Amino acid sequence: MEKLIYLDNAATTQVYPEVFEEMKPYFTEYYGNPSSVYQFAQESKNKVERAREEIAEMLNAKPEEIYFTGGGSESDNWALVATAETYAKKGKHIITSKIEHHAILHTCEYLESRGYEVTYLDVDENGLIDLEQLKKSIREDTILISIMSANNEIGTIQPIAEIGKIAKEHEIFFHTDAVQAFGHIPIDVEEMQIDMLSASGHKIHGPKGIGFLYIRKNVRIGAFIHGGSQERGKRAGTHNVPGIVGLAAAAKIAKENLESNIEYETKLRDYAISRIENEIPFAVLSGHRTKRLPNNIHFCFRFIEGESMLILLDQAGICGSSGSACTSGSLDPSHVLLAIGRPHEIAHGSLRLTLSEKNTKEEIDKVVDELKKIIERLRSMSPLYEDYLKKEKANV
Repeated sequence: MEKLIYLDNAATTQVYPEVFEEMKPYFTEYYGNPSSVYQFAQESKNKVERAREEIAEMLNAKPEEIYFTGGGSESDNWALVATAETYAKKGKHIITSKIEHHAILHTCEYLESRGYEVTYLDVDENGLIDLEQLKKSIREDTILISIMSANNEIGTIQPIAEIGKIAKEHEIFFHTDAVQAFGHIPIDVEEMQIDMLSASGHKIHGPKGIGFLYIRKNVRIGAFIHGGSQERGKRAGTHNVPGIVGLAAAAKIAKENLESNIEYETKLRDYAISRIENEIPFAVLSGHRTKRLPNNIHFCFRFIEGESMLILLDQAGICGSSGSACTSGSLDPSHVLLAIGRPHEIAHGSLRLTLSEKNTKEEIDKVVDELKKIIERLRSMSPLYEDYLKKEKANV
């Protein structure tokens, strides 16, 4: 079998070998429960606190503002539900956008069923929210604004600092789902005036099943998971010490290589986009051309069914996605693509390729070459494409 070309790093990433090495002793040697009082458990406890410090430093936060969770979805749920419950007397109105991850959208639907009101902001054709619409949506009873830092499908980066400023001026809490952004672009919670931030380990070459929620000290939200005094009484459950160690190790590597990775991945991304646009007809780039994650390539191809394209790419040893991995079993077109104005028939022909710094120009060339052949083959079997060609011929 030929070497696998993995281009689905927005879904999950390979754990770096050095991250795995950092984790190993905490499975077999230092396996003590950090909540225990005896000396043997101190190494685990100390490592957890060092990890907290390293992650806080990366965000320009305080260590006591970092709370470890089971991942990004838990962090999102905690931020929304706990804020809603804690500040219900102040108001029951939340603002978010139509292109959030389902960890946000479904939690908002849950809160709506509990009597809360949610405003879902529109986005433009590039996936950007309108700051004026955000301002106009703010009410006396608005308690929370939750806007993702960068979209998991199309890669568009939102104006987070501007949103933070608006939230601060109106004394409203601001949460951002930074699962796709943390470790990939610079984030400063002070400069951007972020009150809560969700992140996950497995998007930055760390382990699965670990994440964190940053909660600014002045945000007085309660626990989301009950039953223990871990995480200063805010999140019950025995600490996942190997996971926490791996998350911090991956974050440290991401921080050290942030600038070089951004530069390298952006060049590779733009090279791939250029080749696809110039060599494959009826290919439409999704997301903002420049305000996008360095590793995100997303296209919609007319007269193509996305699942068939993915299957043929897989047979060629190429891993990609038609959208979010969390909704890959759904036959419905992406809510993100519909929100940016893609018609259903075009939204169904979507392809997301997401890079890591391990990918090469040679791999991109092979992927684009294969993609050209696959799309040509699928279009040759498409009745829609056949009808289009007949109409074009008739108009000549």
